[in-house]
Amino acid sequence: MADPPGCCRSCATCLLCLYSCQWITAKKEKRKGLRTTKCDYSWFLFLFCVFLFTLVWLYFAIIILNDFHNFNEFIFKQRKLWLDWSLLLLIATAVLITYSAVLLVLALCLQLCGQPLKLHWLHKTLLILTALVVAAAFIGLGIKWAEEWRSARVSLQATGPFLHIGIVGGMTLLAWPLASFIYRTHNTGLKVFLLLVYCTVMIALYLAPLGITSPCIMEENQLPPKPALVGHRGAPMLAPENTLMSLYKAVDCDVQVFETDVMVSADGVPFLMHDEELTRTTNVQAVFPERAALNSTAFNWTDLQQLDAGSWFLERRPFPTVQSLSAGDRYQVTEQRIPSLEQALEAAKQSNISIMFDLRPENHSDYQSFVNATLEVILQSGIPLQQVLWLPDGFREQVKQQAPGIQQVYGRKRLQNEKESLLHVNLPYQDMSSEEIRQYRQDNISVNLYVVNQPWLFSVLWCSGVSSVTTNACQVLKEMKHPIWLLPSSTYLMIWIVVDCTSFLAILWAFLLLKKCSQRRRPAESETDVLLTKINSLMQE
Repeated sequence: MADPPGCCRSCATCLLCLYSCQWITAKKEKRKGLRTTKCDYSWFLFLFCVFLFTLVWLYFAIIILNDFHNFNEFIFKQRKLWLDWSLLLLIATAVLITYSAVLLVLALCLQLCGQPLKLHWLHKTLLILTALVVAAAFIGLGIKWAEEWRSARVSLQATGPFLHIGIVGGMTLLAWPLASFIYRTHNTGLKVFLLLVYCTVMIALYLAPLGITSPCIMEENQLPPKPALVGHRGAPMLAPENTLMSLYKAVDCDVQVFETDVMVSADGVPFLMHDEELTRTTNVQAVFPERAALNSTAFNWTDLQQLDAGSWFLERRPFPTVQSLSAGDRYQVTEQRIPSLEQALEAAKQSNISIMFDLRPENHSDYQSFVNATLEVILQSGIPLQQVLWLPDGFREQVKQQAPGIQQVYGRKRLQNEKESLLHVNLPYQDMSSEEIRQYRQDNISVNLYVVNQPWLFSVLWCSGVSSVTTNACQVLKEMKHPIWLLPSSTYLMIWIVVDCTSFLAILWAFLLLKKCSQRRRPAESETDVLLTKINSLMQE
C-alpha cells in the first residue's frame, strides 16, 4: 500500500506506532502485509461513537455548571464534605474527550496515509472504560438530577444555531478520510452503503435549521426589557449567604429583590437561614458540638447570636470569586452573624429594595406559629407591605387577611379555572418554555425564574421576555447590557445558506482531489506489481 502524496514515511511510522503501541515502520508494515480487517474497522467505528458520546457529555457538563452549586450543597448534606465538585467534573471530562479525540485524529490520519488501523489492546480497554464511565455519568444524572435534561433542552435554544455550524464543519472534514477509504477499497457494496449514509446525514444537517428555534432570533427592536435581578440569598458569590453583608453586596449589584429563607427560633424570633441544620454556614460544631445536628429551630435567639456566620465562607470557598475578595471584605466576612428577619427588613427598607422569602421548614408541627411570628415582625417593621413578597403556600389565606398589602408569589403555574388571577409566579427556569413566558407577559403576570447564573441562560430568558431572574451571580449579570447574541431572521438565513454551500463545495473538492490522487497511484502500483511478479518468477527458477 503506497503512501499518498504529502504523507512521508516517517510520519506514517509515527502515527502507526502511537495508534498500535508498537514500533512498526511503514516499510516493515508493507513487508508483513498488514491490512485493515473488518474487526479493525469495527473498532474504528466504536472509537468514533465513543468520541461522539464523550463530546455530548462535555456539552452536558458545561450546561450543568449553572446548577452545580446545588450539587455541592447536596453532597455536603449527605457526607458533611465540602468540595467544588465541578472542578473534578471538568478535569475528568477534559481527560476523556482529549484521549478519544487524539485517538480519532490518529486513526483518520492513518487512513489518509494509507496505513492499517491496528488499534492496540490497551487502547481498546481504555475506550471501553471511557464509554462505561460516560454511560455511568449519564445514568447518574438521570436518576439523581433528572431536571438537568430539561436544562439541556433550554440550552439548545442558546446553542442550536452554533452547534449546527460546528456539526456541519466536523462532518465536512470527515469527507477527506471517507473519500480516501472509498477510493482504496474494492468492496462496492460497502462503498455504496457509506456514501448513502454520509449523504443522508449531510442532507439532514443542511435542512436542520428548519427545526431550530431560538427566542434570540429576532429583530433588535423586538428585544424585551432586561430582566430585573433577584439576589439569591443576597450576593452569595461576594459574601456569606443570608447575611446583612450579602444583602448590601446585592444592593451594590443593582438587584431589586433580596431573596432569602426564614426560620423561627425556639423562643419565637424569625431569622435568616436556608439549611435545616446550622453546620454548613456557621461554626455550630465548635460552639455547640453536642447540639450541632439539631434543627435550626431548636436553638433560641441568644444561642444563634453566638455563632459565626461568615468564616466558613473563607474556609470552604463555595465560589471561585472568594479568592478575589479585598482585605476589607475578608475582615467584614469574619464579623457576620445570623441576622434576624427584623434586621433584614430594616436593611431592605433603607436600601429601598423588596424582600422575598420562604418560611422553613414547611412540615414543622408549629408552622402556623411560625407564620404568625413572621407576620408580626413584618407588620411592626414599618416596611411598605408592597416591598414584601410572600412565597410560602401554608396559611396563605390567613396572610392575605391579616396583611392584604403583601404581594403573593406562587410557586406554580396558573390553573385553567383559576378563581383569583395570579400576579407573580416563581418557578425553576426549566419549568417554563419561551412560549409560556411570552403568554404570561402578555397577560401581565410577573414571571421570576431561578436560579440563573450563566450569561447564556440569562440571554435566552431575556430574549423570551421573563420579568426577573433569581441569581447567585448578580455581579456578572449586572454588567450585561445586551444578550450574548441576537440575530435577525434574515441574517440567520444568510449564515445558514453560506455554511451549507461552503460545506457542499468543500466535500465536492475533497472527493475530486482524492480521486485524482488515487488515479495517479494506480499506474505506479501496477508497475510495482509487475516487477514483483517478475522477481518472484526468477526466484522460483
